[in-house]
Amino acid sequence: MPTDNREEFRPPSWLGNRHLQSVLPSLPMRRGPVESRAQPVIAASRQLVLDCGDGARLMGWYSEPAAGTGIKPERLAVLLHGWEGSAESLYVLSVAQLLHERGFAVMRLNLRDHGGSHALNEGLFHSCRIAEVVGAVGRLQALFPAKLLSLAGFSLGGNFVLRVGARAEAAGLRIERIVAVCPVLDPATTLAALESGPAMYRNYFLFKWRRSLRAKQAAWPASYEFGELLGERSLTAMTERMVLKYTDFPDLASYLRGYAITGDALAGLQAPARIITSEDDPMILAHDLERIAKPAVLELTLTARGGHCGYMDALRGPSWIDRAIVQDLLRD
Repeated sequence: MPTDNREEFRPPSWLGNRHLQSVLPSLPMRRGPVESRAQPVIAASRQLVLDCGDGARLMGWYSEPAAGTGIKPERLAVLLHGWEGSAESLYVLSVAQLLHERGFAVMRLNLRDHGGSHALNEGLFHSCRIAEVVGAVGRLQALFPAKLLSLAGFSLGGNFVLRVGARAEAAGLRIERIVAVCPVLDPATTLAALESGPAMYRNYFLFKWRRSLRAKQAAWPASYEFGELLGERSLTAMTERMVLKYTDFPDLASYLRGYAITGDALAGLQAPARIITSEDDPMILAHDLERIAKPAVLELTLTARGGHCGYMDALRGPSWIDRAIVQDLLRD
Protein backbone atom coordinates (compact mmCIF):
# COMPACT_ATOMS: atom_id res chain seq x y z
CA MET A 1 0.00 0.00 0.00
CA PRO A 2 1.63 3.28 -1.08
CA THR A 3 2.37 5.76 1.68
CA ASP A 4 1.83 9.33 0.50
CA ASN A 5 3.05 12.13 2.75
CA ARG A 6 2.71 14.98 0.25
CA GLU A 7 1.80 18.31 1.81
CA GLU A 8 2.69 16.96 5.24
CA PHE A 9 0.53 18.51 7.94
CA ARG A 10 2.66 20.86 10.01
CA PRO A 11 0.57 22.87 12.47
CA PRO A 12 1.97 25.89 14.26
CA SER A 13 3.53 24.89 17.58
CA TRP A 14 0.66 26.29 19.64
CA LEU A 15 -1.77 24.04 17.72
CA GLY A 16 0.37 20.91 17.83
CA ASN A 17 -1.15 19.14 20.83
CA ARG A 18 -3.11 16.06 19.77
CA HIS A 19 -5.96 16.64 22.21
CA LEU A 20 -6.36 20.25 21.13
CA GLN A 21 -6.43 19.08 17.52
CA SER A 22 -9.07 16.47 18.37
CA VAL A 23 -11.50 18.78 20.18
CA LEU A 24 -10.98 22.09 18.39
CA PRO A 25 -12.93 21.32 15.18
CA SER A 26 -16.17 20.75 17.13
CA LEU A 27 -15.94 23.40 19.86
CA PRO A 28 -19.17 25.43 20.18
CA MET A 29 -17.17 28.67 20.02
CA ARG A 30 -16.38 27.85 16.38
CA ARG A 31 -19.99 27.41 15.26
CA GLY A 32 -20.59 31.10 14.54
CA PRO A 33 -17.50 31.62 12.34
CA VAL A 34 -17.88 28.29 10.52
CA GLU A 35 -21.59 28.74 9.83
CA SER A 36 -20.94 32.29 8.66
CA ARG A 37 -18.34 31.08 6.17
CA ALA A 38 -20.60 28.19 5.13
CA GLN A 39 -23.69 30.33 4.53
CA PRO A 40 -23.52 29.89 0.73
CA VAL A 41 -23.66 26.08 0.90
CA ILE A 42 -26.22 26.15 3.72
CA ALA A 43 -28.45 28.51 1.74
CA ALA A 44 -28.12 26.34 -1.37
CA SER A 45 -29.06 23.15 0.50
CA ARG A 46 -32.38 21.35 0.33
CA GLN A 47 -33.41 18.35 2.39
CA LEU A 48 -33.47 14.97 0.68
CA VAL A 49 -34.95 11.81 2.19
CA LEU A 50 -33.52 8.80 0.37
CA ASP A 51 -35.20 5.43 -0.08
CA CYS A 52 -32.36 3.05 0.73
CA GLY A 53 -34.21 -0.21 0.16
CA ASP A 54 -35.76 -2.70 2.60
CA GLY A 55 -37.85 0.09 4.10
CA ALA A 56 -34.86 2.11 5.33
CA ARG A 57 -34.66 5.85 4.75
CA LEU A 58 -31.79 8.26 5.34
CA MET A 59 -31.95 12.04 5.33
CA GLY A 60 -29.41 14.61 4.27
CA TRP A 61 -28.86 18.02 2.69
CA TYR A 62 -28.13 18.40 -1.02
CA SER A 63 -26.70 21.51 -2.68
CA GLU A 64 -25.79 22.35 -6.26
CA PRO A 65 -22.49 24.17 -6.90
CA ALA A 66 -22.14 27.91 -6.47
CA ALA A 67 -23.19 29.83 -9.58
CA GLY A 68 -20.44 30.10 -12.16
CA THR A 69 -18.18 27.55 -10.46
CA GLY A 70 -19.35 24.35 -12.17
CA ILE A 71 -16.55 21.96 -13.12
CA LYS A 72 -16.60 19.54 -16.02
CA PRO A 73 -17.40 16.75 -15.73
CA GLU A 74 -19.92 17.53 -13.02
CA ARG A 75 -19.09 16.04 -9.65
CA LEU A 76 -21.10 15.11 -6.55
CA ALA A 77 -19.35 14.66 -3.20
CA VAL A 78 -21.17 12.69 -0.51
CA LEU A 79 -19.96 13.65 2.98
CA LEU A 80 -20.46 11.41 6.00
CA HIS A 81 -19.97 12.56 9.60
CA GLY A 82 -18.62 10.59 12.56
CA TRP A 83 -20.52 8.81 15.33
CA GLU A 84 -23.03 11.16 17.01
CA GLY A 85 -22.10 13.91 14.57
CA SER A 86 -24.40 15.04 11.78
CA ALA A 87 -24.69 16.82 8.48
CA GLU A 88 -24.52 20.02 10.56
CA SER A 89 -21.22 19.15 12.24
CA LEU A 90 -18.72 21.95 11.86
CA TYR A 91 -16.08 19.80 10.16
CA VAL A 92 -18.71 18.69 7.62
CA LEU A 93 -19.93 22.23 6.96
CA SER A 94 -16.36 23.49 6.59
CA VAL A 95 -15.35 21.05 3.84
CA ALA A 96 -18.82 21.27 2.25
CA GLN A 97 -18.36 25.00 1.74
CA LEU A 98 -14.95 24.56 0.12
CA LEU A 99 -16.32 21.88 -2.19
CA HIS A 100 -19.29 24.15 -3.02
CA GLU A 101 -16.90 26.94 -3.95
CA ARG A 102 -14.85 24.60 -6.13
CA GLY A 103 -17.85 23.54 -8.20
CA PHE A 104 -19.06 20.37 -6.53
CA ALA A 105 -22.62 19.38 -5.84
CA VAL A 106 -22.60 18.24 -2.20
CA MET A 107 -24.71 15.75 -0.27
CA ARG A 108 -24.27 15.99 3.51
CA LEU A 109 -25.73 12.63 4.51
CA ASN A 110 -26.92 11.69 7.98
CA LEU A 111 -26.53 8.17 9.27
CA ARG A 112 -29.66 6.61 10.79
CA ASP A 113 -30.69 8.33 14.06
CA HIS A 114 -28.29 11.23 13.46
CA GLY A 115 -29.07 14.84 12.61
CA GLY A 116 -32.53 14.71 14.17
CA SER A 117 -33.66 11.82 11.95
CA HIS A 118 -34.72 9.49 14.78
CA ALA A 119 -38.33 9.29 13.58
CA LEU A 120 -37.48 8.14 10.04
CA ASN A 121 -36.80 4.49 10.92
CA GLU A 122 -38.08 2.40 13.79
CA GLY A 123 -34.95 0.28 14.01
CA LEU A 124 -32.11 1.58 16.15
CA PHE A 125 -28.82 2.74 14.62
CA HIS A 126 -25.79 0.54 14.94
CA SER A 127 -22.52 0.59 13.05
CA CYS A 128 -23.14 -2.61 11.07
CA ARG A 129 -26.03 -1.02 9.13
CA ILE A 130 -23.92 -0.72 6.00
CA ALA A 131 -26.59 -1.90 3.53
CA GLU A 132 -28.68 1.24 3.94
CA VAL A 133 -25.70 3.52 3.33
CA VAL A 134 -24.88 1.55 0.17
CA GLY A 135 -28.55 2.00 -0.74
CA ALA A 136 -28.41 5.74 -0.11
CA VAL A 137 -25.39 6.12 -2.41
CA GLY A 138 -27.16 4.03 -5.02
CA ARG A 139 -30.22 6.26 -4.80
CA LEU A 140 -28.08 9.37 -5.24
CA GLN A 141 -26.49 7.79 -8.30
CA ALA A 142 -29.96 7.18 -9.72
CA LEU A 143 -31.08 10.74 -8.96
CA PHE A 144 -27.96 12.36 -10.45
CA PRO A 145 -26.69 9.92 -13.11
CA ALA A 146 -24.64 12.52 -14.99
CA LYS A 147 -22.50 13.46 -11.99
CA LEU A 148 -19.25 11.72 -11.03
CA LEU A 149 -19.78 10.41 -7.52
CA SER A 150 -17.15 10.63 -4.76
CA LEU A 151 -17.30 9.87 -1.04
CA ALA A 152 -15.56 11.45 1.95
CA GLY A 153 -16.07 10.51 5.58
CA PHE A 154 -14.72 11.25 9.03
CA SER A 155 -14.03 8.71 11.80
CA LEU A 156 -16.97 6.27 11.77
CA GLY A 157 -18.10 7.99 8.57
CA GLY A 158 -14.69 7.22 7.10
CA ASN A 159 -15.17 3.58 8.05
CA PHE A 160 -18.60 3.61 6.34
CA VAL A 161 -17.39 5.16 3.07
CA LEU A 162 -14.59 2.61 2.79
CA ARG A 163 -17.06 -0.24 3.36
CA VAL A 164 -19.37 1.26 0.73
CA GLY A 165 -16.42 1.35 -1.64
CA ALA A 166 -15.63 -2.31 -0.97
CA ARG A 167 -19.24 -3.20 -1.87
CA ALA A 168 -19.58 -0.81 -4.81
CA GLU A 169 -19.01 -3.28 -7.62
CA ALA A 170 -21.56 -5.77 -6.28
CA ALA A 171 -24.08 -2.96 -5.76
CA GLY A 172 -23.58 -1.44 -9.22
CA LEU A 173 -22.13 1.79 -7.84
CA ARG A 174 -19.80 3.94 -9.94
CA ILE A 175 -17.55 5.71 -7.45
CA GLU A 176 -14.75 7.96 -8.66
CA ARG A 177 -12.84 8.54 -5.44
CA ILE A 178 -13.00 7.95 -1.70
CA VAL A 179 -11.29 9.88 1.12
CA ALA A 180 -11.49 8.54 4.68
CA VAL A 181 -10.22 10.78 7.48
CA CYS A 182 -9.11 8.93 10.62
CA PRO A 183 -11.47 6.02 9.89
CA VAL A 184 -12.32 3.52 12.59
CA LEU A 185 -10.13 0.54 11.68
CA ASP A 186 -10.69 -2.02 14.43
CA PRO A 187 -13.64 -0.98 16.62
CA ALA A 188 -12.37 -3.12 19.50
CA THR A 189 -9.13 -1.14 19.54
CA THR A 190 -11.01 2.16 19.41
CA LEU A 191 -13.40 1.16 22.18
CA ALA A 192 -10.49 0.13 24.39
CA ALA A 193 -8.69 3.41 23.65
CA LEU A 194 -11.79 5.41 24.58
CA GLU A 195 -12.24 3.49 27.83
CA SER A 196 -8.60 3.81 28.90
CA GLY A 197 -7.85 7.28 27.52
CA PRO A 198 -8.72 10.77 28.76
CA ALA A 199 -12.19 10.89 30.32
CA MET A 200 -13.23 13.90 28.21
CA TYR A 201 -13.64 11.71 25.11
CA ARG A 202 -15.54 8.99 26.94
CA ASN A 203 -17.82 11.49 28.65
CA TYR A 204 -18.45 13.32 25.38
CA PHE A 205 -19.66 10.18 23.62
CA LEU A 206 -21.65 9.01 26.64
CA PHE A 207 -23.46 12.34 26.75
CA LYS A 208 -24.14 12.43 22.99
CA TRP A 209 -25.25 8.79 22.80
CA ARG A 210 -27.60 9.10 25.78
CA ARG A 211 -29.13 12.23 24.24
CA SER A 212 -29.65 10.37 20.96
CA LEU A 213 -31.26 7.40 22.71
CA ARG A 214 -33.67 9.69 24.53
CA ALA A 215 -34.62 11.24 21.19
CA LYS A 216 -35.18 7.76 19.74
CA GLN A 217 -37.36 6.78 22.67
CA ALA A 218 -39.40 9.98 22.31
CA ALA A 219 -39.91 9.27 18.59
CA TRP A 220 -40.89 5.61 19.14
CA PRO A 221 -42.28 5.40 22.69
CA ALA A 222 -44.11 2.12 22.03
CA SER A 223 -40.89 0.46 20.84
CA TYR A 224 -38.20 1.66 23.22
CA GLU A 225 -37.59 2.14 26.91
CA PHE A 226 -33.88 2.68 27.40
CA GLY A 227 -33.77 2.98 31.19
CA GLU A 228 -31.24 0.20 31.83
CA LEU A 229 -29.16 1.09 28.77
CA LEU A 230 -29.00 4.74 29.80
CA GLY A 231 -27.92 3.73 33.28
CA GLU A 232 -24.74 1.99 32.16
CA ARG A 233 -21.60 3.85 33.16
CA SER A 234 -19.20 2.88 30.36
CA LEU A 235 -19.24 2.82 26.58
CA THR A 236 -18.38 -0.87 26.63
CA ALA A 237 -21.28 -1.78 28.91
CA MET A 238 -23.71 0.40 26.95
CA THR A 239 -22.59 -1.07 23.65
CA GLU A 240 -22.81 -4.64 24.92
CA ARG A 241 -26.33 -4.12 26.27
CA MET A 242 -27.41 -2.48 23.00
CA VAL A 243 -25.94 -5.36 20.97
CA LEU A 244 -27.59 -8.10 23.02
CA LYS A 245 -31.02 -6.46 23.15
CA TYR A 246 -31.34 -4.68 19.81
CA THR A 247 -29.21 -6.58 17.27
CA ASP A 248 -28.86 -10.15 16.01
CA PHE A 249 -25.21 -10.39 17.02
CA PRO A 250 -24.58 -13.01 19.73
CA ASP A 251 -22.02 -10.95 21.64
CA LEU A 252 -20.09 -7.70 21.69
CA ALA A 253 -16.99 -9.14 20.00
CA SER A 254 -19.01 -10.37 17.01
CA TYR A 255 -20.63 -6.97 16.61
CA LEU A 256 -17.31 -5.12 16.73
CA ARG A 257 -15.82 -7.49 14.15
CA GLY A 258 -18.88 -6.83 12.00
CA TYR A 259 -17.78 -3.32 11.09
CA ALA A 260 -14.01 -3.65 11.34
CA ILE A 261 -12.13 -2.83 8.15
CA THR A 262 -9.10 -4.90 9.09
CA GLY A 263 -8.42 -8.26 7.46
CA ASP A 264 -9.91 -8.63 3.98
CA ALA A 265 -12.70 -6.07 4.44
CA LEU A 266 -11.21 -3.62 1.93
CA ALA A 267 -9.92 -6.19 -0.55
CA GLY A 268 -12.82 -5.44 -2.90
CA LEU A 269 -12.04 -1.75 -3.33
CA GLN A 270 -12.07 -0.77 -7.00
CA ALA A 271 -12.25 3.04 -6.82
CA PRO A 272 -9.15 5.02 -5.89
CA ALA A 273 -9.27 5.56 -2.13
CA ARG A 274 -7.13 7.44 0.34
CA ILE A 275 -6.91 7.06 4.09
CA ILE A 276 -5.59 10.11 5.94
CA THR A 277 -4.82 9.46 9.59
CA SER A 278 -2.32 10.53 12.23
CA GLU A 279 0.15 8.78 14.46
CA ASP A 280 -1.03 10.82 17.45
CA ASP A 281 -4.75 10.04 17.08
CA PRO A 282 -5.96 9.21 20.62
CA MET A 283 -8.81 6.98 19.35
CA ILE A 284 -7.60 5.32 16.14
CA LEU A 285 -4.27 3.59 16.72
CA ALA A 286 -1.99 3.66 13.70
CA HIS A 287 -0.63 0.16 14.27
CA ASP A 288 -3.97 -1.24 13.09
CA LEU A 289 -3.11 -0.01 9.59
CA GLU A 290 -0.79 -3.01 9.34
CA ARG A 291 -3.85 -5.28 9.47
CA ILE A 292 -5.87 -3.85 6.58
CA ALA A 293 -5.97 -5.24 3.05
CA LYS A 294 -3.65 -3.56 0.57
CA PRO A 295 -5.38 -3.23 -2.81
CA ALA A 296 -3.42 -1.19 -5.35
CA VAL A 297 -6.09 1.53 -5.41
CA LEU A 298 -5.64 2.38 -1.73
CA GLU A 299 -3.25 5.16 -0.69
CA LEU A 300 -2.25 6.06 2.84
CA THR A 301 -1.27 9.43 4.22
CA LEU A 302 0.03 8.92 7.76
CA THR A 303 0.96 12.18 9.44
CA ALA A 304 2.90 12.67 12.65
CA ARG A 305 0.30 15.08 14.01
CA GLY A 306 -3.35 15.89 13.52
CA GLY A 307 -5.11 14.23 16.43
CA HIS A 308 -8.48 12.68 15.66
CA CYS A 309 -10.02 14.35 12.59
CA GLY A 310 -8.31 17.60 13.56
CA TYR A 311 -5.76 18.85 11.04
CA MET A 312 -6.35 22.46 12.02
CA ASP A 313 -3.57 24.78 10.88
CA ALA A 314 -5.43 28.00 11.75
CA LEU A 315 -8.46 29.02 13.77
CA ARG A 316 -10.38 30.38 10.79
CA GLY A 317 -10.90 29.45 7.18
CA PRO A 318 -10.64 26.05 5.51
CA SER A 319 -8.41 23.62 7.38
CA TRP A 320 -5.59 21.49 6.04
CA ILE A 321 -7.91 18.49 5.87
CA ASP A 322 -10.54 20.49 3.94
CA ARG A 323 -7.95 21.38 1.32
CA ALA A 324 -6.58 17.83 1.21
CA ILE A 325 -10.05 16.35 0.63
CA VAL A 326 -10.86 18.79 -2.17
CA GLN A 327 -7.46 18.27 -3.80
CA ASP A 328 -7.94 14.51 -3.74
CA LEU A 329 -11.51 14.55 -5.06
CA LEU A 330 -10.41 16.74 -7.99
CA ARG A 331 -7.69 14.31 -9.07
CA ASP A 332 -8.16 12.70 -12.47
